[in-house]
Amino acid sequence: MRYDPERPLIVQSDSTLMLEADHEQAGEAAAALSRFAELVKTPGHLHTYRMTPLSLWNAAASGMGTEAILDVLNRYGKFDVPLQVRQNVDHFVGRYGQVKLVPEGSGLMLVSSEPGLLDKLAGYKSLQSYFIGRGEGGLQVAPAYRGMIKQDLIRLGFPVQDLAGYHDGEKLPIRLRETTGGEEPFRLRDYQQAAVDAFYDGQGLHGGSGVVVLPCGAGKTVIGIAAIARLQCATLILTTNVASVRQWKRELLDKTDLDEQLVGEYSGDCKEVRPVTIATYQILTHRQRKEDGFMHMSLFSERDWGLIIYDEVHLLPAPVFRATADIQATRRLGLTATLVREDGHEEDVFSLVGPKLFEAGWKDLEKRGWVAHVQCTEVRVPMPEPVRERYARAEAKQKHRIAGENPLKLDVLFDLLELHRDDQTLVIGQYLDQLKQVAKRLGAPLVSGEMPHAERDKLYAKFNHGEIRTLVVSKVANFAIDLPDARVAIQVSGSFGSRQEEAQRLGRILRPKRDDNRAYFYSLVSDDTREQEFAINRQLFLLEQGYRYEIRKAEIAELSGTPKEEAT
Repeated sequence: MRYDPERPLIVQSDSTLMLEADHEQAGEAAAALSRFAELVKTPGHLHTYRMTPLSLWNAAASGMGTEAILDVLNRYGKFDVPLQVRQNVDHFVGRYGQVKLVPEGSGLMLVSSEPGLLDKLAGYKSLQSYFIGRGEGGLQVAPAYRGMIKQDLIRLGFPVQDLAGYHDGEKLPIRLRETTGGEEPFRLRDYQQAAVDAFYDGQGLHGGSGVVVLPCGAGKTVIGIAAIARLQCATLILTTNVASVRQWKRELLDKTDLDEQLVGEYSGDCKEVRPVTIATYQILTHRQRKEDGFMHMSLFSERDWGLIIYDEVHLLPAPVFRATADIQATRRLGLTATLVREDGHEEDVFSLVGPKLFEAGWKDLEKRGWVAHVQCTEVRVPMPEPVRERYARAEAKQKHRIAGENPLKLDVLFDLLELHRDDQTLVIGQYLDQLKQVAKRLGAPLVSGEMPHAERDKLYAKFNHGEIRTLVVSKVANFAIDLPDARVAIQVSGSFGSRQEEAQRLGRILRPKRDDNRAYFYSLVSDDTREQEFAINRQLFLLEQGYRYEIRKAEIAELSGTPKEEAT
């Protein structure tokens, strides 16, 4: 058996991968592993990855085959890849494309080149209601069941390659501009063009449905707009909040020749259904009472949409998943910085929106200057004795909040603001009472869900123009806020172990910076508490992307719990 101690990776027979985090090759190895494996824990200096059926299917869908995966394992592995791992990789990668949905007349046909597989599938009771007969070479499937059969088949271990095609929808002439509104030259970056090509290639291999994974600040909105221009069709764009709706509209009008009258906003503020309509997930899932139906889900059928774009697809609510299952004949594009879903519905994204078609590594884009070089630091803050005593007596669900609102974090916050006094800084947190106290002591404005959208937009504009140096923001700033000059983010509290939130908050400062392309992300964590445990899980996704967190212990002279009165 080969043994090379100079390499950083141990491949275990159960498909677990152990990477030495301090090794000089750890960064490039982590970037390669993230294409087909998931980072699951980071104890000390050894990071643990696991290859799962879904991670291997997504790799296969994005064009990575068995040989390429095994080449990575061999290139970085200390030992030969175990036989069982080689067999598992070959088995699961081979499963993708083994079952296909293809058009047959006005219906669909489930086909397979694997001998006996269709007979096996026809024997499953859970699938039998989807089949309406046998055709030459396959099982006939009612079009209405296109989404549901894909969901059930993936749960049985058979990811479907959907080649049944899509209807074109209502025509919409649209062209990308050669310059933006500010007369800046405009053209797609190479990775953005590659993402659009992967989404809809000329041979129809992927059929125009799937997910593009890119870091925040890398231009996912531009990719969506370029996809609309490629398809020339009426488009429904679904996104996270009203700020994002308006950002999409600004970008559409800036980068295409669309007339403003052709772009509609569908939110709590107004209900415009136009050839390009941008709506929030919140309005789609709104209902008066829990027992009532969803009042606005009919938006999916308001026009003959040729494309539906799911922005931040990892946040897609369950009711929208159910609606998506019924519109499988419409092209679908998911945009996200991470395929991780805290609710575990990654398989539904794969089945109903589509597989991962393109991914650009965060650190690779950083090296090329397309996103900022970010230094991540976790600052562990002690708690004053009275607060620690209250923490010790509290119930489990209260401990996280007590740790999150540790008053000594304000001392550390003021020190960091002094260190970065010349930089545009965001202070981000989970708890409104804490943020109100922070904003009052800093003399800085607070943006929260209580603030009308128009007032938020004014504050964002002042921040972008340098009139405001520090902005305190609640969870509303986790998504789709265009603050390109923000260089520092200081996270004073967070939502338990949410990997999504950690990635999104770091994303607020990822836009490339003029002159010095560096940014700084700080997480203030109460030392020796549950918050510290959650912080480890929050960081998993970013660690997988190649980021490293420097751990610092805060130096606080007195643990009285009284924060400093002054801040710069």
